[in-house]
Amino acid sequence: MRVAVIGGGPSGLVTLKYPIQASASISCEPVEAILFEYQTQVGGTFAARSYEDAELVSSKQLTTFSDFRYSEHGDFLSTQQYVQYLQAYCTHFKLWPHMRLNTQVLSVTRGVDGSHIITYKTNEARFPCEWRCDAVAVCSGLHVTPNIPNIKGMENVPLVFHSSGFKSRKQFGTDKTVMVVGSGETGADIAYLAATSPTKRVLLCHRDGVHFAPKRNPGPVLFPILGRKPDLKEPGIPIDVSRANMFDTTYVHPLLRNSMVLWHYCHWYIKFILWLSSGTTAGMDQWIGRISPERHHPSKIFFNKSMKVCPYISLPYRPSMPGPRLWLYALRSAIVQTPVPDTNGRKVDLAPWPKEIGRDGTVHFFDNQQPEFSRLKGERIKPDIVILSTGYKQDFPFLEPSRTKPTRAYGTANQANVRGIWRRDEPTVGFIGFVRPSLGAIPPLAEMQAQLWILNILAPEKIPHPLRATDEEHYRLKLPPDSRIEYGVDHESYVYQLALDMNSAIGLWDVLAIAHKKDVRGGWRLLVVWAFGAHFNTKFRLLGPWQWSGAADMLVSEEFWQTITRRPLFFGHFLVSLLPMMIFGPLSSVALLWATVLGSVGFIQDSQERET
Repeated sequence: MRVAVIGGGPSGLVTLKYPIQASASISCEPVEAILFEYQTQVGGTFAARSYEDAELVSSKQLTTFSDFRYSEHGDFLSTQQYVQYLQAYCTHFKLWPHMRLNTQVLSVTRGVDGSHIITYKTNEARFPCEWRCDAVAVCSGLHVTPNIPNIKGMENVPLVFHSSGFKSRKQFGTDKTVMVVGSGETGADIAYLAATSPTKRVLLCHRDGVHFAPKRNPGPVLFPILGRKPDLKEPGIPIDVSRANMFDTTYVHPLLRNSMVLWHYCHWYIKFILWLSSGTTAGMDQWIGRISPERHHPSKIFFNKSMKVCPYISLPYRPSMPGPRLWLYALRSAIVQTPVPDTNGRKVDLAPWPKEIGRDGTVHFFDNQQPEFSRLKGERIKPDIVILSTGYKQDFPFLEPSRTKPTRAYGTANQANVRGIWRRDEPTVGFIGFVRPSLGAIPPLAEMQAQLWILNILAPEKIPHPLRATDEEHYRLKLPPDSRIEYGVDHESYVYQLALDMNSAIGLWDVLAIAHKKDVRGGWRLLVVWAFGAHFNTKFRLLGPWQWSGAADMLVSEEFWQTITRRPLFFGHFLVSLLPMMIFGPLSSVALLWATVLGSVGFIQDSQERET
């Protein structure tokens, strides 16, 4: 068996590791695997498109792979640290000999025997080369071809470039008006960097609002009127590992899982927490840029975790004048207070999407009927620099049918209809790392995808049940039809579904059996992390086809244990863990009882019909 991996980012590297180790893990024949990467180093977009002060928005506890951790202190890695981690990962698992760096894949075509032919080119070779394989993993990533919006008159701005070309604050110059188009995480980062540079003015343009979510538990303080003070220096627990899985994904009855009840609870829960913590429900301390009501639901959006810019955007809109709204805000602040960073008077003007740029360089915005349009209306704004933070196109030029070798098209990641990984009629071509979580990280999802895809190719008999399409709807985001991104998922639900597919989602009795083999302290920790911790991939290495002997020791280590102990009592353990368990545990029991009664009634009716 030969497997080609296209792309040397996190998804490609973890996908490369599993076929190499497959013979030892799932008792199959040795696999020959080669990774093709057109850059001179591994790391993908983290190496090629990084910028000053860039930091991952997902925690190291969640982002790093199941069997290789990052030992340094701190919860969030810089992009440079993450690339170093990936390089160490390659060294640890001896992946370097299986890579072809500085190698461009020109095309993937079909062989007459059902194989795939990789045509590639290196700087050393005068002519393209070919490599025939049995399976292809496409791991080229989501951030390759810039998406350039059509905005009339853009040529009237002195300097316009895509965010993929942004590297440092120096590019802002001095005393310039900077307009960032696009309010995603990169756009928010760039707007923050511009606001903390010697710029004249900074604008951040959005289409339909944004929901800023903190990377950490923001550390709200109860009853500050008693003298308790919020501590800006206290590192809160990362949000992406503060969610308990018990009765949220684990032991949830399918009737409850497949309904919108969990989503609606999450919606109202988030609104309550936001209002209680910061006085607004648009986002954490976000007083402008609210997403439209029909779309502002956790099942329909991607949370923006690059919220350093949020205080700069909210500054002109935060309540400060006497009135009913201020009294309510003051009353809430007397009960709960969340630290708000000081911007030293600097602000970022949130703006609607630009309609056009006039010949004199003046920008005209769409009237979105929101306060930011009214505030900017009548102003003559002439940006000196426009940075297009408008994302990337999903592009697979090497999969396009060749004119000289016409064959059936391979399709794209959007057409992968089995867990978003492969097409049901073409299991040997996998798209790894193309789903995006609303709150979470792509690399750990890619690891689980790689496990399932490789298992399905090499040992399909180890997959205990058919991979039914009916088990997919519950983890998918309900994105609008016109959404540019079509591959959104709930991180915890998706990763747990993949674990169920591979029979590696352990239950209570499995955990107790494993914990029994450890000392009292270690066994207790394992049980608590399993029930109250997030769905770390390491959990799904305790059992199953990719079982790893070091998984239990790693799960009881301080890294994972502190994701439990660092949670605040009320805003962590109670609101995030115990309260949902107290609600959804009984609801799942009721759903089980209801399904049992209906099943029994149906069985009796069938028996009576057979007798008659």
